[in-house]
Amino acid sequence: MAGEPAAPAPAGPRPLDQVIPAPASVRPGGEPYTIGERTVIRVPKGSAEAREVGEYLAALLRPSTGHRLPVTARPGPDGIQLRLGGPEELGGEGYRLDVSPRAVVVRARAAAGLFHGVQTLRQLLPADVEAREERPGPWQVAGGTVTDAPRYAYRAAMLDVARHFFTVDQVKRYIDQLALYKINTLHLHLTDDQGWRIAIDSWPRLATYGGSTEVGGGPGGYYTKDDYREILRYAASRHMTVVPEIDMPGHTNAALASYAELNCDGVAPPLYTGIKVGFSSLCVPLELTYDFVDDVVREIAELTPGPYLHIGGDEAHRTSHEDYVAFMDRAQRIVAKYGKTVIGWHQLTGAEPAEGAIAQYWGTTGKEADVAEAARNGTRLILSPANRSYLDMKYDEDTPLGLAWAGYVEARQSYDWDPGSYFEGVPEEAVLGVEAPLWSETIETTDHIEFMAFPRLPGIAELGWSPASALDWEAYRTRLAQQGPRWELMGIDYWRSPQVPWND
Repeated sequence: MAGEPAAPAPAGPRPLDQVIPAPASVRPGGEPYTIGERTVIRVPKGSAEAREVGEYLAALLRPSTGHRLPVTARPGPDGIQLRLGGPEELGGEGYRLDVSPRAVVVRARAAAGLFHGVQTLRQLLPADVEAREERPGPWQVAGGTVTDAPRYAYRAAMLDVARHFFTVDQVKRYIDQLALYKINTLHLHLTDDQGWRIAIDSWPRLATYGGSTEVGGGPGGYYTKDDYREILRYAASRHMTVVPEIDMPGHTNAALASYAELNCDGVAPPLYTGIKVGFSSLCVPLELTYDFVDDVVREIAELTPGPYLHIGGDEAHRTSHEDYVAFMDRAQRIVAKYGKTVIGWHQLTGAEPAEGAIAQYWGTTGKEADVAEAARNGTRLILSPANRSYLDMKYDEDTPLGLAWAGYVEARQSYDWDPGSYFEGVPEEAVLGVEAPLWSETIETTDHIEFMAFPRLPGIAELGWSPASALDWEAYRTRLAQQGPRWELMGIDYWRSPQVPWND
């Protein structure tokens, strides 16, 4: 129970099942493997992607262990071995981890699986492995086998860079934290009433003027195309897909302020630095609106290698239903024209979702009939219920950051639900995955991001990865408590939820 003293850490290596997300299958047995001064990291010959995973692992382990850990393509029976291959059921992201006294072997059918296997290996090592200076060890991994693959293909976190702007380095830091928990998608909310954060060559004032402020009136900022490419490159190195969001037809004041001709009356509104929603709309009858959407979507699609482009579509309170339906029909066709799969917030289901479209649910009941009907008719769902997975909701009434319009969301409430059975009338196969959004009305710094994301983010990650049979709050909170020392060494200032028996 909350407030109980934590049990002392057990002697010996961490048991194979004491990681987040919970693995699909664990068979403990045999003596542990110890990383030592003669340990090498063996990667398959001829695979640049696998070698990149090996180099990532070496860079992670070298500072704390003090060992050289050379990465080599020379075969051998010992060391940490990354191997490509394995049974089909591992899929593109699954892995098998075999630990014996002589070697740690990570097998996967693709480099993404190797990367996820490395995250499991990382968590099985003592928390001190996260230190950036040498620690004494020993660096042991428990013997046995982990066989693991994700439940859902889409496991995401969203960062709102529109309400408050975050630099490339801040986004990279968050990407690294997401990767530890096998998140494979970063949703970037790039535009809103308070700021436009991506350079568009054909409409340059969107960024230079529309990006010049933020909530509270700060200086804002925006990503050049090279900045955005660097985020994409870094995310790809962590086997993460970036989903850009250009919100429309509402949440568009920054665009309307930048170009008077986008407004129905030809008058540009002032820039906006508050947090109210629902007051702005693109001019649906205006043909220039669709030239604008076409240009923006084309330039974003050209930059973005991932399959998805998010067009928002929520809280369009200034747009009539008839106009909303007409606009979303044209906007979805523009996204398809440039080869991307459209994602929209679940209000999209009130229009006519295009074939293959994905709706992202942010409600709080899981009972909206139009969403369920769309799901039964082939529209896949991403689940991010605000009273479960919104990382910007306050933990309790005393939380210094965040909002509370969806209620208070403590660690247990965030974790204790099953995406497969959450939505009434929706078949489990219609669920594409889960997402943990972090809106930034009150979030201004990296410390703010981390305080709101941890400890809730790992729970959403587990809901997306682990089999339904593994989801158990009592077991999870014990594993979650073990992450605390790791976060402290990573410099993460987390919320010390009284629901979790932290290992003080």
